[in-house]
Amino acid sequence: MAPKISLTRYLVEEQRVDGSIPAQLRLLLEVVARACKSISLAVNKGALGGVLGVAEAESENIQGEIQKKLDIIANDVLIEANEWGGHLAAMASEEMEGIHVVPNRYPQGEYLLLFDPLDGSSNIDVNVSIGTIFSVLRKPEGAGVSEQDFLQAGAKQVAAGYCIYGPQTTLVLTVGDGVAMFTLDREQGSFVLTQENIRIPEDTKEFAINMSNMRHWDEPVKRYIDECLLGKTGPRGKDFNMRWIASMVADVHRILTRGGVFLYPWDKREPEKPGKLRLMYEANPMGWIVEQAGGAASTGTQRILDIQPEKLHQRVSVILGSKNEVERAASYFAPV
Repeated sequence: MAPKISLTRYLVEEQRVDGSIPAQLRLLLEVVARACKSISLAVNKGALGGVLGVAEAESENIQGEIQKKLDIIANDVLIEANEWGGHLAAMASEEMEGIHVVPNRYPQGEYLLLFDPLDGSSNIDVNVSIGTIFSVLRKPEGAGVSEQDFLQAGAKQVAAGYCIYGPQTTLVLTVGDGVAMFTLDREQGSFVLTQENIRIPEDTKEFAINMSNMRHWDEPVKRYIDECLLGKTGPRGKDFNMRWIASMVADVHRILTRGGVFLYPWDKREPEKPGKLRLMYEANPMGWIVEQAGGAASTGTQRILDIQPEKLHQRVSVILGSKNEVERAASYFAPV
């Protein structure tokens, strides 16, 4: 049996196009992984740990969403784990209105960390897979740190990943040279490399979208899904399966594993908002992971990673997954 390669060893030995992973970035990713292990433990305890249900007084996050107890726990775990290590200048979370600057009592590093501490939290109480999404940017040069420093296009990410808490706890990571997958070995207490150089098939017969919103969709989305639903008798000439977990981590993980396309488009319920998902905490890291695995990520009108963010909690329309399907769906948005 081949020796197990731990996350730590992988990060030490991994060579990117621009050389080895910088020590600060390597240590930062190890700390994030340890935080994910702690979150995984809390998730696994479930009702036994008293962590299910909504937070006290049904508190809301900056998005106006009711926070679950585990949302707050996961957010606190990530902040406390990362603020003292000397790798970060500041953090930003989907659950917080502003940035969290590393306190002066701790050394400040050269990176910025963004995260959705618990994606898919509506699934917590029904025991469906949820996860943590994270993105790492390099802090621009200069003294101090501000919210403006975080407003970088997704193409400037230096690392991105997610940890999915399901039947196994799995960490998926890219540092800009492909995608690797690590599974938590609970006996060893470490993440072990189980797959690398992951590739998403360019073609697929599977799509993921919330069909209950069909009446609110824009015409290009309706056209794409209608053609999929027509199956062999329609213009696609093949039957499609539909999947929808209501957890972006779980849907993207399935796409990385066997292909598919995920859509969370703009719709007419809130026409002033360009989409539902958050650019900085969800679309950028997931878009980069998918691209690094040979897939594509688009809003329908542009590549997600090319968007210049204007605000920390900016929303965006998302179509990502198997390259040929994303390109086909996006082509329906083009002017006739």
